[in-house]
Amino acid sequence: MDLRIRNRRAIIAGASAGLGYSSAMALAREGVTLFISARGEERLRNAAETIARETTASVTPVVADHGTREGRQALLKACPQPDILVITCSPPKATEDFREISEEDWYGSVTTTLVGPIELMKATVDGMADRRWGRIVNIATGAAKHPTELRLLSGPTRSALVNYTVALSKRFAKDNVILNNLLPGLHATPGLEKMLSDRAERNGSSYAFEEQRLIEFFGMPTKRLADSDDFGAFCALLCSDYANSIVGQNLVIDGGTIHGMF
Repeated sequence: MDLRIRNRRAIIAGASAGLGYSSAMALAREGVTLFISARGEERLRNAAETIARETTASVTPVVADHGTREGRQALLKACPQPDILVITCSPPKATEDFREISEEDWYGSVTTTLVGPIELMKATVDGMADRRWGRIVNIATGAAKHPTELRLLSGPTRSALVNYTVALSKRFAKDNVILNNLLPGLHATPGLEKMLSDRAERNGSSYAFEEQRLIEFFGMPTKRLADSDDFGAFCALLCSDYANSIVGQNLVIDGGTIHGMF
């Protein structure tokens, strides 16, 4: 299916691995020109080379932390007028006890998962409105809608981000600038795989055992981790020319974990 976004310019902040990488790959397959960022240079450059090789898309890596002013400036210098903005980051650490969270942990989470995305949106949304076309997607977390102590450093700040994004979506919809949020659950990403491997080593168990225990803990009806490539395809759809009437939505992609009619 042609999503009618060939030759559009996209910033994907946080695209060296995981769901950001899968989303970048899906957009590249649609012929989108990419500017992808991450903090780690080696992994970012490897990601850019792989995406470019597999899709023939133009991919520019920008080593930057979008939680900092300098990082955002570097991204916007590389791509001053994006048509598409996708924002994510490595998830903050899981916390089994709220007492483990320090004041510094909160500051770090707020900077990366709330302030950084807000400032990137603020810097790009008016230009999209002037050009009468734009798409913004925040890859947040299912914990923004379904609080759990394990994700306290991720859920509360991204609940605020979702609130902010939906408020803006109403203002800019008339300009054909469409803002939405994706709320992922457990996906088979390198980060989650490392966490499960570390748990298996620490507990003297197996990777398969720890994976199944996590799935049971969250009560996933699918009984399996979600596919990150499937997620990327949905992100690309929300960035497409067919998303004109999908305004301020918060789509949960979590294998049916969050039980709610609306």
